[in-house]
Amino acid sequence: MTMAQATVKVGMAKMDYCLAPHSIGTSGLGSCVAIVIYPVNGAAAALAHVMLPDASIRRNDDFNHAKYADTAVPLLLETMHRIGPFRKGLRAKIAGGANMFQKRSAVDPLMKIGERNVDAARQALKQANIPIMADVTGGYEGRSVVFSLKDQSLAVRTLHGGTKFYPGGKPPLFKKPDIGTRKSEDPEKPFPTSGI
Repeated sequence: MTMAQATVKVGMAKMDYCLAPHSIGTSGLGSCVAIVIYPVNGAAAALAHVMLPDASIRRNDDFNHAKYADTAVPLLLETMHRIGPFRKGLRAKIAGGANMFQKRSAVDPLMKIGERNVDAARQALKQANIPIMADVTGGYEGRSVVFSLKDQSLAVRTLHGGTKFYPGGKPPLFKKPDIGTRKSEDPEKPFPTSGI
């Protein structure tokens, strides 16, 4: 008997989470960015649909943390910690950040909201030491996304490009230097000390 899978839908400027084997997704990503974080074991995932790069423009201290990239990532981490011991081994996938204001952004850099959202999301994830496993950002089309805990894949749908899947996978690791192997028949051979 298998458990029926459901998809948790996250609205604009909102954040939510799901547990395995379910999925989580959001739609209407123009210049907005979806940030998904999940542990390597795929037990849970949290998604934020961020609208703006940073919360410095807020009017007061009582604000929606999911709305801004720089405050959404700490909120996602807090949520993952609250629902389970998921502080370590977290991964991320991001999508969105299209240039939806082409004419205005050509004369006003502040209107490059998609690009600024992507930069802020990447920076916040870097500060949290969370590797980005899929980065489906930029361009000029809106997107909808669904992240599946079944296989840690991110399905990204666009109007003209259809649906593409960005599979789960291992994080980009630092490549260990090849230090070779010492052969027992040649014990006097110097052991390589570099190869980096």
